[in-house]
Amino acid sequence: MPSWGHACFGRCHVEREAVRVESFETNSGRVRGFRASDGVVAVLGIPYAAPPFGPRRFKEPQPAAAWAGVRGCTRFGAVAPQSAQLPGAPAWSPADKDILTVNVWTPAADGERLPVLVWIHGGAYTFGSSAQPDFDGTALARAGLVVVTLNYRVGFEGFGHIPATAGVSYPDNRGLLDQIAALRWVRDNIAGFGGDPGNVTVAGQSAGAASVACLMVMGGARGLFHRTIAHSPASPCYTLDIAAATTREIAAAVGCPATPEGLTAAGPDALVRAGDTVVEAYRRDPASGSRHYDPSLYAPVLDGDTLPTDPLTGMAQGLSREVDLLVCHTTEEYWLLDAVGSSAKVTHEEQLALFAHDFGLPDGLIDGYRAHAPEAPVLDIYLAVFSDLLFGEYSNRLTEHHAQAGGRAYLSRFDRRRTDPDGSVRAWHCADVPFAFGNHHNSDLAFLIGGAPTPADHDLAARMVRAWADFARTGDPGWPTVDHPGAPRMTWTSADCDSPGEPADTRALWAKAAFPLLRP
Repeated sequence: MPSWGHACFGRCHVEREAVRVESFETNSGRVRGFRASDGVVAVLGIPYAAPPFGPRRFKEPQPAAAWAGVRGCTRFGAVAPQSAQLPGAPAWSPADKDILTVNVWTPAADGERLPVLVWIHGGAYTFGSSAQPDFDGTALARAGLVVVTLNYRVGFEGFGHIPATAGVSYPDNRGLLDQIAALRWVRDNIAGFGGDPGNVTVAGQSAGAASVACLMVMGGARGLFHRTIAHSPASPCYTLDIAAATTREIAAAVGCPATPEGLTAAGPDALVRAGDTVVEAYRRDPASGSRHYDPSLYAPVLDGDTLPTDPLTGMAQGLSREVDLLVCHTTEEYWLLDAVGSSAKVTHEEQLALFAHDFGLPDGLIDGYRAHAPEAPVLDIYLAVFSDLLFGEYSNRLTEHHAQAGGRAYLSRFDRRRTDPDGSVRAWHCADVPFAFGNHHNSDLAFLIGGAPTPADHDLAARMVRAWADFARTGDPGWPTVDHPGAPRMTWTSADCDSPGEPADTRALWAKAAFPLLRP
């Protein structure tokens, strides 16, 4: 499985009641879905852009073709090219072309204009889709939202850099451009589903949350949303030099020139296989630098055009001060990546020192973490540092930069963990998503939450769903804003969990660390 993006374990199952459902009008034609539950209609797999293949490959998304009659939309759309086969989502096939689709869950209240929440999935910019079971929008729709989830190009198709040659150029960050196209579809069509295009919240987790942060500073996305929710935003952005070097590695693995002609001649399946080959080489080589620990090949590219600046810098400059921001991170993010084998094992002091060197960590940072947990094994120190390096400290800085520039920002952390006969689980990456969506009861997600939910878990989910719904409706999730460094934040936990309470304060140890991460 690719590295630190969204991990998912389970089947996606949606009940389709045999009842008549009214159709909805879109700019491309009418669509009809199904009744997902009492009072909620789901419409799945609606094209928001044309298939990005053939003459449209590697280009900006183009408008979807119109259709006649009423299009049945009861299945999720095809996933983007990837090698991951996540349970609960369809596997990608080279025959799949119509991959740029959205899904809508709506209470369809007559005459109402409800707040809209648009969800962007994670997956290290390499895998994932909107069809995963924790992204079912039914519970949030019952809370009074119109929920939209979407697929976008990942891997080289979405984030690979193609060098320009005379007369031939392709945009970077095509996956982000797809997300903008989906937001334009929401602006133009969501009123027909009972949503308010003037009250749109964009949310995401992991690479999806980092995409949200990028959208906040992209001119092409301005005005398309009004609030943002970022769960576990991941910190890396890549320079053009890093992106170009990755392209050369991919091209070498394919056996083609690193040119527009060579890369367009390589099929999506060849580029996916090449990416897996390059990732495996990094995994096997402890001397290969920072990518050995987390061989994520793709990230948003600071190209000066589609993405002119990184989110931290852009927020500090006030580029997004008019957009409300809600950030959440888990307290043990990287333990999930260790559990599923997506992270290199670091179990000896020499490996830990090399890890600190490869990421250019400040002197004393590792010793500072060890002082807070003197009995912890090396692996736990490594996972704690890596968790904050990629997620925790970046979450703190995003909210603080946004607040200091005049924006309204809220910070929270997810610290629900448990150890009991039904299972043990940490407060790790992705564990918060089923609770925020209200899908924690889905048995297919038992791995993420450690078994069957308890009554206290049901209460936690209800509180998180309500916070999201309130934030999307009014901009206030129910706790104070971040007005200065160290301001209070919400802690999500359940009454029967094994949380040790407030974690050690490691913020000062990161004072000399530079963000965003730009190292490959």
